[in-house]
Amino acid sequence: PFFVNRGGLPVDEPTWERMWRHVGRIHPEGERVAQRIRGAADLPKIPIPSVPAFQPSTPIPERLEAVQRYIRELQYNHTGTQFFEIKKSRPLTGLMDLAKEMTKEALPIKCLEAVILGIYLTNTMTPLDRFPISFKTHFSGNYFRHIVLGVNFGGRYGALGISRREELMYKAPVFRTLSELIFDFEEAYRRCWHTLKKVKLGHCVSHDPHSVEQIEWKHSILDLDKLTREDFRKELERHARDMRLKIGKGTGPPSPTKDRKKDVSSPQRGQASPHRRNSRGDRRPSGEKKPADSKAMPDLNGYQIRV
Repeated sequence: PFFVNRGGLPVDEPTWERMWRHVGRIHPEGERVAQRIRGAADLPKIPIPSVPAFQPSTPIPERLEAVQRYIRELQYNHTGTQFFEIKKSRPLTGLMDLAKEMTKEALPIKCLEAVILGIYLTNTMTPLDRFPISFKTHFSGNYFRHIVLGVNFGGRYGALGISRREELMYKAPVFRTLSELIFDFEEAYRRCWHTLKKVKLGHCVSHDPHSVEQIEWKHSILDLDKLTREDFRKELERHARDMRLKIGKGTGPPSPTKDRKKDVSSPQRGQASPHRRNSRGDRRPSGEKKPADSKAMPDLNGYQIRV
């Protein structure tokens, strides 16, 4: 049953309360049914997937396959109830705490949860670059959205994730360019009778699990209705170059972490040296230059972690 974890134990109170509200709406006798099932002693034990552990000598491609197997073993969540609330605006450290909860509860997940879990399970793979890839497709008068975690190892691209369709989740890191990877997803969608409408690409995610930076989910927004095939390919390769340049230059000074004290601040700036802010005005929608956003990103030096 979806309201207990795979070991037959009750989930923690916050997760249980969220699921309970949905159960009450869908099934009027939900409370009685839940108590009867939870009190049953003859239910078969459902095996709990083991979080993959690696030897230092294990090659990165083999580690990625093990991570994908673990995500697949959790199974896709078909219940209609979102077990874990994911806010994309949360700092990375908060999302990693949520991923740790996912491994503890071992409940079925959806695509966004799989991306967060994939980041968590690949944090120790420092040679690996990770970035989100979002898809918007059209089928039978409706629009559908999906997200996977793009990976780049040794100049080869692949993806981790979960989906109802086998061909829309894991991609081994064998694609020579980012455009080859995206075109492979597009072909997979075509076989499902979906038309790819939009692709959103984020920047590389930090390997620091205590970083208070936010994941940049949509650095490039590519609208296929406004781009020719060749322009689409060029924009994909331009985004790949942007990621390489950002990695080559580094991300600047390390981001604040939980271990930093509140009274630690940056050196005093002189009057002639204006305060710099990180802005997302360089985000590129559909190959067109976007006007700079008047609201800059907030300074994270004084960020306080809420527990």
